[in-house]
Amino acid sequence: MKNLKKLLISICSVLLATAWLAPLFWLVCTALTEPTFKMTFFPNSGFTLGNIMYVWNAIPFGRYYLNTLFLVAVTFCIQFVTSTLAGYALGVMEFKGQYLVMAVIFMQIIIPNDVLITPNFMTLSEMGLTDTKLGIMLPFYGSALAIFLLRQHFKTIPRALAEAARIDGANIWQTIWQVYMPCAKPAYMSFAVISVSYHWNNYLWPLIVTNSPANRTLTVGLAIFAKSKEANMQWANVCAATLIIILPLLIAFFILQRQFMSSFVSAGIKE
Repeated sequence: MKNLKKLLISICSVLLATAWLAPLFWLVCTALTEPTFKMTFFPNSGFTLGNIMYVWNAIPFGRYYLNTLFLVAVTFCIQFVTSTLAGYALGVMEFKGQYLVMAVIFMQIIIPNDVLITPNFMTLSEMGLTDTKLGIMLPFYGSALAIFLLRQHFKTIPRALAEAARIDGANIWQTIWQVYMPCAKPAYMSFAVISVSYHWNNYLWPLIVTNSPANRTLTVGLAIFAKSKEANMQWANVCAATLIIILPLLIAFFILQRQFMSSFVSAGIKE
């Protein structure tokens, strides 16, 4: 009976994996084969890199790459600092109104980011930050999800470690950076995956805020390219542009998938 159960689980896992990988397989094959007017799941034309070269030269993908890398890196670094400090304050320190603040942060997790687009855009317009990289990043400098993850993880760290550090002469900053942060590596890794993938694939907010190619991201550039005459009504060109965008995340996942999976498992374990 146990062997039959394991077999059924394995079959279901293979079927689900196949269903998830089928679109990716079609995208890669279409992007790396010569364009045809007949759309098929399996490639029926020769291998070529011409689609990639055509797309790369058709629109300023280099600029879009630099913009996206800059936005993702700076946003995550600032979230790293702000979320660490907020998570420590809510998870370790005690002050009046602590649970009220945590309730407000938890409400922020429940509310979708798209609901806040209008008030955020109006605020940025009054500040004169539309069509700027700072305007794209500013609403995401604080992450309620990161604060919640770190707060929950910090609460599981024995206070004896922090007390031992204080006895050795460590101040509050040294306690955070040298005691709590190393113990919370799984939580940081989990949030890094969520933050980087979200901001790399974010489309609606950069589309609304930006107007010039100098500040556009990869997703906005892909949408504009797919509707432009440069796409030439060819799925091969659109798939090539999509492959250019998702390739860094795919490579990172395949290289670091073991660390990703272990970080999510460890972050979910509470003592």
